[in-house]
Amino acid sequence: MRRTRVCRRPLWLAVSFSRSIVSAVARHAPIITAFAFAVVVLGACGPDPGGASPSAGVTVSAPPTGREIFAANCAVCHGAEGEGQPNWQIAKDDGTLPAPPLNGDGHTWHHADGLLYRIVSQGGTQFESPRDRGFKSAMPAFGDRLSHDEIIAVLTHVKNLWGDKIRMGFSIRESQALLSERDPFPPGGE
Repeated sequence: MRRTRVCRRPLWLAVSFSRSIVSAVARHAPIITAFAFAVVVLGACGPDPGGASPSAGVTVSAPPTGREIFAANCAVCHGAEGEGQPNWQIAKDDGTLPAPPLNGDGHTWHHADGLLYRIVSQGGTQFESPRDRGFKSAMPAFGDRLSHDEIIAVLTHVKNLWGDKIRMGFSIRESQALLSERDPFPPGGE
């Protein structure tokens, strides 16, 4: 007798489950119909009979990342990982200083965001002074090649190169963030 009950119970559950599905489908028939209609309509928006889609030949890509901008514009002087040039603190024969490290081993973190932005945008020659003949910069201006957002992206990448480095007992990220409170990145478009 137990055997009969065991066999009937799964059949009863299957019939009950099937009825529930049929009932649910019937209740949601308008939604299912609308979905099927949308699939058909959107399918009609596919390629034209000539075989070319409306966006053929158009490639949509994401804007470059700070790392990509750095690799394309900065790494040639500052190194792929921001390691800078050897002897970066000793002037070359022409009086310019080699590119400093940007990975936290140099002095980049001593500067606020606004100053770093101006250096990248306007170049290093803006800091040369007739009174200080010991400083001559080879840093080119990138303001005509990079947008406001691209300059900020590349500087954000540079700050990421610093990691969690500590100098004189202080986090260089935190020290630079404090400096940047008084001289932040400029608003867009400047």
